[in-house]
Amino acid sequence: MKPARTALAVLAASCLIAGCAVGPDFQRPKLDPAAGYGRAAAAPGLSAGSDIPAQWWTRFHARALDRLIADALARNSDLKAAQAGLQVAMENLAAQRGAFFPSVGGSATASRNQGASEPAPFLASNLLLYNLYQGQLSASWTIDIWGANRRNVEALQAQAESQRFQLESARLALAANLVAAAVQEASLRAQIAATQDMIRAGRETLAIFRRQLDLGQIAGADFAAQDTAVAQLEQSLPPLSRQLAQEKDLLTALAGRFPSEEIAPAFVLSDFQLPADLPLSLPSRVIEQRPDIRVAEANLHSACALVGVAVANQLPNLVLTADVGAIATTARNLFVPGNELWAVGGGVTQPIFQGGSLVHRTRAARAAYEQAADQYRSVVIAAFQNVADALQALQADAALLKAAARSERAAADSLTITRRELDLGGVSYLGVLAAEQAYQQARIALIQAQAGRLADAAALFQALGGGWWNRGAP
Repeated sequence: MKPARTALAVLAASCLIAGCAVGPDFQRPKLDPAAGYGRAAAAPGLSAGSDIPAQWWTRFHARALDRLIADALARNSDLKAAQAGLQVAMENLAAQRGAFFPSVGGSATASRNQGASEPAPFLASNLLLYNLYQGQLSASWTIDIWGANRRNVEALQAQAESQRFQLESARLALAANLVAAAVQEASLRAQIAATQDMIRAGRETLAIFRRQLDLGQIAGADFAAQDTAVAQLEQSLPPLSRQLAQEKDLLTALAGRFPSEEIAPAFVLSDFQLPADLPLSLPSRVIEQRPDIRVAEANLHSACALVGVAVANQLPNLVLTADVGAIATTARNLFVPGNELWAVGGGVTQPIFQGGSLVHRTRAARAAYEQAADQYRSVVIAAFQNVADALQALQADAALLKAAARSERAAADSLTITRRELDLGGVSYLGVLAAEQAYQQARIALIQAQAGRLADAAALFQALGGGWWNRGAP
């Protein structure tokens, strides 16, 4: 047993001097994103390797949007809650660091006492009835031999890092949601205007059909078909109005206001400009830039450190204690020489039988570490999927917008030609109304294509991380 105790003492001293800590040391998992984003990276208008500004939404050149986002970042309750969560994590970290130092406490007591006549009285004076005053300082220090506290601090530091990136993720999501909602509001407003023009043209056509029906120039079925078409157009308007009202409510809520405090801006698509060169970060940079990946990494780091805590809890602990004070029968005699008392000591504690709880907690900590590793990998894969989806959407948007613009120009030219022919008597007014309806339908398709491309551009900024690293720490 003596050699074993000697070896244990040497190991403990070595750990104390070298500052070692049991349990695994954290290393970021090595994931190879060499495959990148696939063929989606070939989308037009991309600037590979370019950086992202912290206020990336300003690239859309919509001043009303810039003001709204600045106001929302200052007022949004979710952001304030995330900031408070970060403060909680930082304070818990600071509190845990206090365990590196000895704890010191003081006590002072005064009592009236009755001693017993048998056995001998308590005091040398043989008084049975006396006062007793005592003051004492006590200190204790648990030596962090195995690094249990260091691993606890490491875990809490990782949790604080997780909270920091949760805050960044909330900021990014808020800005992206505001951009998407503003673009959608502008799109709906334009679609409503185009639908109203279509309804107006349809009603004019219906009025002409009614006169022709009264004169017997058309069949009742033709009039009924036009009446149905107008009714269907009118039926499409209330859902658009409802969606517009809901988008305004969403913008108001994201800005940290109640629905009754409706925000002032009414966005139109002409307020927005598509960024000339959209950024495309290198795949290796996405792991550094995405806040959700950094949250998952910090959670993995915390789980790794907690394995060390669980291992250290199975090992001996060394505690040093010291007490100093004085005791007297009168308060003024507390500081008289000879009434001092002190004690120093040390002790070692070793768990022997805990019903297997410590072993199972260690196994649980290791399983939690493996779980966090799998979750980290899942978040990374989902992040690359987000980027690839945004790139593919932009690629499709470019083709769709080109086709929609061509269709809108063709419909506009057709309407212009038809109106000229009406002036020359070549077509009836019904032909003009039909051409106008076709133009409004092409106009709505173009509006939707423009809004879709703007929204997908914002989604790419979000998928790449949003440029928080250019703003600095929150």
